[in-house]
Amino acid sequence: MELYDLELSGNCYKVRLFLALIEQPYTLRPVDFLNGEHKNAESIKRNAFGEIPVLVDGDLTLRDSQAILIYLARKFARTDWYPTTAADEAKVAQWLMVAESEIARGPNDARLHDKFGFDLDVDAARAKSSRILTILNDHLADRDWLELDQPTIADIACFPYIALSHEGGVSLEPYPEIQSWIDRIKALPNFVSMPAI
Repeated sequence: MELYDLELSGNCYKVRLFLALIEQPYTLRPVDFLNGEHKNAESIKRNAFGEIPVLVDGDLTLRDSQAILIYLARKFARTDWYPTTAADEAKVAQWLMVAESEIARGPNDARLHDKFGFDLDVDAARAKSSRILTILNDHLADRDWLELDQPTIADIACFPYIALSHEGGVSLEPYPEIQSWIDRIKALPNFVSMPAI
């Protein structure tokens, strides 16, 4: 397996983190994002959207970190991370959608503005951050993990941009349940970090 990757990307990191947690080897292919390598002809052949991460496994090429997490969990029969019963699978999948929407447009967008200089409405991103962090903090008040009383790919999908909130000017100080959840993820066997986490 090859992972086309940017070290500072939370979406790339969630794939690296999951591969580490399930102890699966892979070849890392760094992409020079700042110089536009993700948009060159070879990259566009792998992924017409010109985005990273991209996972290449034999003849299969996958984009989108949430899709890659699902694939890896299924490929390696890790039903502990992504269950197969309809209700449990749906409970995990709903958080994959939160990672792709509310977290992406909240803490991730605020970080894109502050850390990388993206021209976007940072006030709106911080307001969205406050909303999703409040919901997440309340959800975690009576549980250790997002769903199923164990870590799943839901936790891995949501973790990076929540843990990186401070890089977008969003403090986690008002959210003690989230802080405890972050500590639990960091304590998982084989946890690997990234810059600023």
